Amino acid sequence: MNLQGLKINFLGDSITEGHGCTCDEAKFTSLIATKYGAVTRCYGIGGTRLARQTAPSENPRHDLDFPSRVAEMDPDADLIVVFGGTNDFGHGDAPFGASEDRTADTFCGALHELYTSLLKKYPEAVIMVMTPLHRASECEPNMHGKVLADYVSAIRAAAEYYSLPVLDLWAVSGIQPAVPVMKDKYMPDGLHPNDAGHVILTGKIVKFIENL
Repeated sequence: MNLQGLKINFLGDSITEGHGCTCDEAKFTSLIATKYGAVTRCYGIGGTRLARQTAPSENPRHDLDFPSRVAEMDPDADLIVVFGGTNDFGHGDAPFGASEDRTADTFCGALHELYTSLLKKYPEAVIMVMTPLHRASECEPNMHGKVLADYVSAIRAAAEYYSLPVLDLWAVSGIQPAVPVMKDKYMPDGLHPNDAGHVILTGKIVKFIENL
């Protein structure tokens, strides 16, 4: 795909929103617009998860699950990029669920509800999925007894079910905060890429899109 003039809706959490960057212009959605001529719409909301939560959060904004936000996105996109899941692992109280689930009440079900909603709204667009990045403490089981790799595997499997292209950032981002030199350079807080990290993400995303 040629990025020049391409209309891209980015649906995500705080990483897409740009938390960790020094300014709005440094986040990957902005870099893709300024350097490659794409029309980017940033639908990143910090703290949000794919799955619907069972108990309200202190900040109601954090409970705007991904499937519920599809209706508010611009309808004329050529490409939709979904980038989430790390918050479901980190602080989501919705059950993990199973691959046969089809509602947003579980993580696995939310993936199916999200992808089917996007396919229905954007039948002519390309829908692309990105797996979560590595993060600090990713191997410590959460309240559901799951590690982050379990969420990554579920994202891959659901995208494969719908034959959606997957940019596997877990596997190829080049950002792993367990490695001190990578953490210091790209992800100082162990979760959010900094300006240099967003440059890395921009390169990975652009190359992937160009090959779609």
